[in-house]
Amino acid sequence: MCRAGPALLLALSLLAACAAPRPPEPPLPYPPAARDRMLRIALSEWAEWGRLEVTAGQRPPSSRAESDPANFPRVLAYWRALPDDEGAIAKNRRRYAAALVGQPDGETLWQEPFWSAAFISYVLQAAGIDRREFPPAPAHATYVDALIRDAALFPATAPFLPRSPAERPPRPGDLLCADRSATPIRDWRERLAEAGRFRPMHCDIVVEAGPGHVDAIGGNVLDAVTRTRFPADASGYLLPEPPGAPVWFAIFENRLGRLPPWREIP
Repeated sequence: MCRAGPALLLALSLLAACAAPRPPEPPLPYPPAARDRMLRIALSEWAEWGRLEVTAGQRPPSSRAESDPANFPRVLAYWRALPDDEGAIAKNRRRYAAALVGQPDGETLWQEPFWSAAFISYVLQAAGIDRREFPPAPAHATYVDALIRDAALFPATAPFLPRSPAERPPRPGDLLCADRSATPIRDWRERLAEAGRFRPMHCDIVVEAGPGHVDAIGGNVLDAVTRTRFPADASGYLLPEPPGAPVWFAIFENRLGRLPPWREIP
């Protein structure tokens, strides 16, 4: 029998070490100021877009604010928060140039790709949440999968925990996520079987919650950053959306500033 020499054994051990996936770095806790900044930035962006407010189910005509050249730098900032904008910036820089001289192509400024996930990513990045704890992404499904995975690996320290809408009433700072597909999932656990695959979603940031209503701010809603009021019951739990509307499947509980050493979750 041929026996491997020390050099070969060393090479094989190094190869095995390289091939084995590294365990992910545990998430870090954040002070309460991070959560406060997140809410303050979301509200500030909403104010800059004109404080547009709607009630869930309403579909007022769009102001097409995203295609106003004056709003170009706002959406550009959202896309710049991503490590990969998937060509959105280059495409819309050309449209912006066309809009400035009145060419027809300028009328489609920022109309695609959709920028709602870029908006959420921007708010978290601007609030000082590192990419380790919240990975910015052009699609909601990408960061949703990452948050679910983190919660499974680090349930005691993950900054966001997925909850069923029937399990917990939303609170300010939570992410409220709906499925926009023709065959929607109705609970975040259903996402586990298809993690990594694209699914059309939309998430908003909860900024106010109380008996009878939940207010949340999201991007690319009526072509702007918009505050939407969703109906809730007397205990603050979201009421089901009407038939044909996007279906709630997750509330990501925001634990920024609520983990040791800052303070324990009550």
